[in-house]
Amino acid sequence: MEFELEDPLTSFQDHQSDTVPIFFTSESDHMPSQNFLISLKTSDSLASFRRESISYMSQFARNLDPFVPYLAVNYMDRFISKQEIPQGKPWVLRLLVVSCLSLAAKMKNTPLSLSDFMAINKMELLILDALEWRMRSITPFPFLQFFLSLSKFQDPTLIQALKRRASELIIHALNEIKLLEYKPSIIAASALLSASHELFTLQFTSFKASILSCEYVNRENLTKCFNMLQGMVAMEGYDSSLDYTVSSASSPLSLLDCHCTKWECNNSTVGPEKIDIKRRKLNGVCYQISQIQRE
Repeated sequence: MEFELEDPLTSFQDHQSDTVPIFFTSESDHMPSQNFLISLKTSDSLASFRRESISYMSQFARNLDPFVPYLAVNYMDRFISKQEIPQGKPWVLRLLVVSCLSLAAKMKNTPLSLSDFMAINKMELLILDALEWRMRSITPFPFLQFFLSLSKFQDPTLIQALKRRASELIIHALNEIKLLEYKPSIIAASALLSASHELFTLQFTSFKASILSCEYVNRENLTKCFNMLQGMVAMEGYDSSLDYTVSSASSPLSLLDCHCTKWECNNSTVGPEKIDIKRRKLNGVCYQISQIQRE
């Protein structure tokens, strides 16, 4: 059964008031650790790796559902926040990126032509282990419909326009490290407010009040996240890391034959340089990764 990012567990339409808190509580389980965010802010190499990885994913996802690379980045962030990556092995970094993309494509039942099957399959198992098989990620997308249901909007066309614009903002903001500070629900609410401010200014105030009436929404975090998204919108032609223009490329994606990225040419390690991150011990996972290429 295909995994829907907009419906990771059950439909919000089927939720009773006493089950909604479970959904909001679970969202933190699908976020990278706070130490990972600290490391991204203090380690130029780690931040550069993340940017390059997202760009790398976008090169091979232009024909795919945009949710596939978005989900892949979620897997990658969570994996790196728990597991150290072997140093001095650029091919390992490419392997991680492609494996996350492969897992996301499988969750979405999306065909993805890949070579190096054995290496990718083994890396996928390591990722699954590190993420404790929590692959039905709770992202901002399922919260969009929930917050819209709190509003006074009645016109289906208007609601769809808000949802579409908010989704676009969320995807375009994927490369923004600071957004990792906020829960998916806050990102969703902020994106909807930003879309409302842009498309339906007169309804903005009442819509904001509706969202703030939700007991799970932190006013301060919502304000900060909203201002951040507004800043992005204000930057005319702001860059989106994920470009979904249809590509004519049809050859299998090979993680070993791809050219060296800027990050890989200038850096040999990935991970926090000075921050002590608590990592799961996956029975010598670094050794396991190093052995993948040899087998």
